[in-house]
Amino acid sequence: MGKNRVADLVTKVLAEAGIRRIYGVPGDSLNGITDSIRQRKDIQWIHVRHEETAAFVAGAEDHLTGSLAVCAGSCGPGNLHLINGLYDCQRSRVPVVASAAQIPSTELGSSYFQETRPEHLFAQCSHYCELVSNVEQMPRVLEIAMQTAISKRGVSVIAIPGDIAMKEAVVDHPRVHYHEPSPTVCPSEEELKVLANLLNRSKKITIFGGAGCAGAHAELIEFAGKLQAPILHAYRGKEFIEYDNPFDVGMTGLLGFSSGYFAMMDCDVLVMLGTDFPYQPFYPKDATTVQIDLRGEQIGRRTKVDFGFVGDIKEHAPGLAAKAAAKFIRDAFEGKCCALSQDAQNFRRFGDRDVPVKNPFTRNMSRACSINMQPKTPFSCVMWELR
Repeated sequence: MGKNRVADLVTKVLAEAGIRRIYGVPGDSLNGITDSIRQRKDIQWIHVRHEETAAFVAGAEDHLTGSLAVCAGSCGPGNLHLINGLYDCQRSRVPVVASAAQIPSTELGSSYFQETRPEHLFAQCSHYCELVSNVEQMPRVLEIAMQTAISKRGVSVIAIPGDIAMKEAVVDHPRVHYHEPSPTVCPSEEELKVLANLLNRSKKITIFGGAGCAGAHAELIEFAGKLQAPILHAYRGKEFIEYDNPFDVGMTGLLGFSSGYFAMMDCDVLVMLGTDFPYQPFYPKDATTVQIDLRGEQIGRRTKVDFGFVGDIKEHAPGLAAKAAAKFIRDAFEGKCCALSQDAQNFRRFGDRDVPVKNPFTRNMSRACSINMQPKTPFSCVMWELR
């Protein structure tokens, strides 16, 4: 490779961190990076048709693999096209590092061809966004960007002028050998007792889960089984909650079912688990609301909260299940949820009401609710399924 350039240091740090692909569109301000990738066998440049696609694909890779992903854009409109995909990554909380190439460092501030300020443009869709203006900043800035993206679960952006990327680096190896942390936040015994006492004296309990329930499916089902409580989910919680779930009553909100809507609106106690569901009109006004979230800043953000606790859902649910008294289906609320859950499952079967349903909320239960949610035409069946 000859001399060790900043671009070579960037690809080496990324490769040693386990990055195997960088998504983007080549450009002259990215020549140092793409040339360095060309000479390596442990990392690939994945060419896309548009930089927006590069950011979306990087986010999808992280979402599917759980590993940090990287995208890149050349100076000016090249990296500016990344912004829509990076906003999606930031809001979806998937760790992505974006390399935004910049015009020659000596031309900054001169209204040069395609001059923009990535450190300002990407500030609102990233946790970390910095300009590399000196070779001595590397690899420290890149390593900070990677650590920030992983730790805060979001986007980091580094802007590197093309001439800086081609200069000789002052070091030739990574400073930090970083692995993704997996800490757990456990509730206190006193918190568990307070919440268990509330649940034990309540009759109509609904569980509302979001993406924060990832990895806690078994614990969530055990918790719902002890309470005999219906479970509805926000859109981002669907993939973690809906499958193999005998207590599922679907979604609520603008893309939801009546089953999820009534299960939430008719409850006495709403237990929110790892969700930042944004639609305020779909929250019950009179129910006692409990919110458990790993991010304390989200508690009470969307609706009034009577009890707020910070912690992992996977850590909270078993403790609550152990302390909660077993309940039995015995009133009209559960009967109504049974009927609504049947309707929600019929939706997923394109309205086929002859399919047996293995669900304690639907088996051997009379229809306490006569809401007819079955689509009337094949077209509406397909549209409902796409919702």
